[in-house]
Amino acid sequence: MSGTRRKALLVSAALVSGALLMTACGDSDKAAGTGAAKDAAAAAPAGNAAGATPNGLTAETSGKGSEKSADKGSDKGSDKGSSGQGADKSTDNGGDKGGASGQGRDGSGVDRGDGVRVPVQQSCGANDLSWSTRSESQAGGYILVMAKAKPGITCVLPEKHPVVAFGSDGTEAGPAEQSLGKAITLSGNKTAYAGVNPKTTNTDSYKELNFIIVAPENNDPDPVELKTGPIRVDKPIVTNWHTSAKDAVPFS
Repeated sequence: MSGTRRKALLVSAALVSGALLMTACGDSDKAAGTGAAKDAAAAAPAGNAAGATPNGLTAETSGKGSEKSADKGSDKGSDKGSSGQGADKSTDNGGDKGGASGQGRDGSGVDRGDGVRVPVQQSCGANDLSWSTRSESQAGGYILVMAKAKPGITCVLPEKHPVVAFGSDGTEAGPAEQSLGKAITLSGNKTAYAGVNPKTTNTDSYKELNFIIVAPENNDPDPVELKTGPIRVDKPIVTNWHTSAKDAVPFS
């Protein structure tokens, strides 16, 4: 075989081998591409399954929707809570009104014996009052005792005369009036008056003092000592409490 023919055969064989190699590479590339596409397709459903919700929304979108729903639910719950507060106020008002009406039904004070209750008021103690005295010349001369309730106090003086003592020997003024007077309620600037005649006798038997000891009632724990100036004491008398000074003149 000639050299030229041998060369031609070798070239032909090389061309055929090259074509075969190119075909094999193309098929490999296609197979690889097809495998990658299949892997991507398989991965896509898994990703969708992880991020999707039953409504086809992503997890992020679903989460936002849940937050909005929760916010709306909270708002509605708050509104209902406000209504509950209104109910509480209504209950409180009703309770107060009921309590007030209950007090009106039950009343207060002391039963006077016929089923009617009369209010109980605070009796005046010596410490509840502001005291003062003044010397008067009428009826042979006497001492006018004046009493007013201290600021913020309202109290009642009894129908009878005040207790007036002279010194420490137990000498007390007797009643200048035959009957009881009226109870007097003191408050603000209202003043009660009682007249004391320290000496009702014409004898030379007496004792001299310059003060008297006064209390609204016998059992008062804190009687007050009032300055009077020099006085002669023998069988003293005192009037009931009055709201007018002219009614508190102790005629013997």
